[in-house]
Amino acid sequence: MPSKAKAAQQGLVYKGRPMIRSGNTIYYGDMADEHVAMLQLFAPEALADMKLPGKVTIQLISTDETLKPQERVKKRAEKDNLYEAINIAAIWLERI
Repeated sequence: MPSKAKAAQQGLVYKGRPMIRSGNTIYYGDMADEHVAMLQLFAPEALADMKLPGKVTIQLISTDETLKPQERVKKRAEKDNLYEAINIAAIWLERI
C-alpha cells in the first residue's frame, strides 16, 4: 500500500490513473500514455450547498501532438452524471 506522502504527491487517482481538474474540464489518465480521457462538465445542478455537473461530455484523445486536433479525438460520448462518465472513460482507457 502506498504511503500517505506518495499519495499526496500523486493527487487524485481513480482506478490507478491520475485525474487533474482545470476549471470545468477533468483530464483522466497519464499524459505519458497514448491516450487520455477529457471530461467536460456542463449544466451544473444545485444540491444543498454544492453544485454537481448535469451533463458530462467524454472524449478519448490521443496524446500525439503531431496529429491535428480533429484527428486526436478517437471516441466521444455524453452522460448525465460524473460517475457514469468516469466509468466510461476508465473502460475506454483499459481497452486501448
